[in-house]
Amino acid sequence: MNHHTIAAVSIIGTCFDVLGSLYLAYDLLGGQHGPLRLLTRAVTYSILFGIGYGIGLGLFFGLASGIATGITVSIELNRAARGLDHYSLPWEALFSAMRGGAFAAGLYRILGLEFGIVFGILITVGQVFAYSRGMRPSLDYGASRRPRITRRQFWGAVSRTIGYVITALVCSFLVHRVDHVWSFAIRVGLVTGLVTGVGGAFFPFIEYYADNLPERRLGVVGVGLMLCGFALQSLQYWLALFDVHLT
Repeated sequence: MNHHTIAAVSIIGTCFDVLGSLYLAYDLLGGQHGPLRLLTRAVTYSILFGIGYGIGLGLFFGLASGIATGITVSIELNRAARGLDHYSLPWEALFSAMRGGAFAAGLYRILGLEFGIVFGILITVGQVFAYSRGMRPSLDYGASRRPRITRRQFWGAVSRTIGYVITALVCSFLVHRVDHVWSFAIRVGLVTGLVTGVGGAFFPFIEYYADNLPERRLGVVGVGLMLCGFALQSLQYWLALFDVHLT
């Protein structure tokens, strides 16, 4: 374990503390119709995507891509939850650019700046094209107590997998010779496709509970998050106490 990992864990713990305090202050923030409704979505989706991307492509990639994806997806789904039409294409292009920039930042740590920039630009263009064809996070929107995935969402995840594999291959041949290029490209595509598919399946479940959790349960969640935050933040001190060597 190195100092960068410890710092990342401490930052995550601080975020949990802040989020937990916001849940405890649910009434002060306007209840169901206040900003916590959007914040609940943003944090939940950030954690969901962050864990998926982090397991498949590393901690830093998971943090960057999870936060960017969680925030943009929550904004779009929050609009759909209010019964409004989707954002205009320029706004959707901005969301795509934010996610593309996060992917670029994550890959920069792995394969360098040029690879990250080219990859980010290509997937941004691809996402904008997908938006223009009606493929967006709010596709087949619905709130339900059970996860579900529609046929269009499934094929959207498959298309995303293929698109990211091709993008990784193009970047590998254009700007950087990646060791084991095919295995890396397939890894990027499969991780992205699986995270997209699983995330899409849980959208209805998360949407339902974002708007219907009782206040007392939100308070319990808040306390739990604060305890998790405390545990994560204290990790650095426990390591020092037991003289654990850091690289």
